[in-house]
Amino acid sequence: MFYVAGLLAALSALFYASGNNEIGKLGTLMCRYGDTFCDHPVYLLIAAGIAAAWGAFVSMR
Repeated sequence: MFYVAGLLAALSALFYASGNNEIGKLGTLMCRYGDTFCDHPVYLLIAAGIAAAWGAFVSMR
């Protein structure tokens, strides 16, 4: 679950950069298909936090 949290956090950063037109052609394509996440990348960051909390909650060590 921590891998999922890391992936969601990385996607949040990528959508933030593409929403601010910082990554060029790829950002335009990303915002065309995921315009909600380009406008509000915090949604993915919140999901990453929930996934990390869930991973810590169910972790068996």
